[in-house]
Amino acid sequence: MNEHEKFKAECKVEVAALGENQPVKKLTNDWMTAVNLLKYSYHFEWQSRPVIQYPQDIVALQELIWSIKPDLIIETGIAHGGSLIFSASMLALLDMCEAIEANKSIDPKSSRRKVLGIDIDIRSHNRAAIEAHPMASRIHMIQGSSIAPDVVQQVKDFAAGYSRVFVILDSNHTHDHVLAELQAYAPLTSKGSYCVVFDTVVEDMPKEMFPDRPWGPGDNPKTAVWEYLKTHPEFEIDKSIQHKLLITVAPDGYLKRIT
Repeated sequence: MNEHEKFKAECKVEVAALGENQPVKKLTNDWMTAVNLLKYSYHFEWQSRPVIQYPQDIVALQELIWSIKPDLIIETGIAHGGSLIFSASMLALLDMCEAIEANKSIDPKSSRRKVLGIDIDIRSHNRAAIEAHPMASRIHMIQGSSIAPDVVQQVKDFAAGYSRVFVILDSNHTHDHVLAELQAYAPLTSKGSYCVVFDTVVEDMPKEMFPDRPWGPGDNPKTAVWEYLKTHPEFEIDKSIQHKLLITVAPDGYLKRIT
């Protein structure tokens, strides 16, 4: 075992201990409850576009994308486009590093690696900003409900032929909507890759935090994940990610396809 392998082995033990540390987990939950009232996740950008994610989850996505090296990332929920641009920039980095290793040049406009974003309402100012961004050539967008049959078919047609697919679900957070998204898009996840379901943390937050939302404890992405996994043993929750992050909006939401 070399020094890097030793370090990773030590980290694995430490991460497992974090996941079992109930006082630390309570402190984390209390902190997240407090900062969510201040819209903490709304205050970060990726390459000039609001990303509306916790920095810890962004780092986790970076680790997964670098490891899996997908050629297609499917995302439901676009908002300001920061997440699409993050994913596109990670794909650009993969292309650049592979080109350096092969001693070749690469034209980003001809890259096969793409990001596909779906949103029921892509507002004109957000679309214009995304289309004007340097990462735009890697991004394709579909406007419509992510669970509408015609939209699902468009996504499946787009994904056909891609061998390494990574999925991120982050749109409407009701149980029924997320379960329908899982049924539609989780099967597109390639073996060894992930379907990441965001905002599962809603289940762990006080009910009064969502007075004007159709979701809340008992009706949210985490309950949808639990329901989906009852009949889909090809996926498992990668608990090591939430144990490592502690601060995450996706507890039980990092789903790894194992078969």
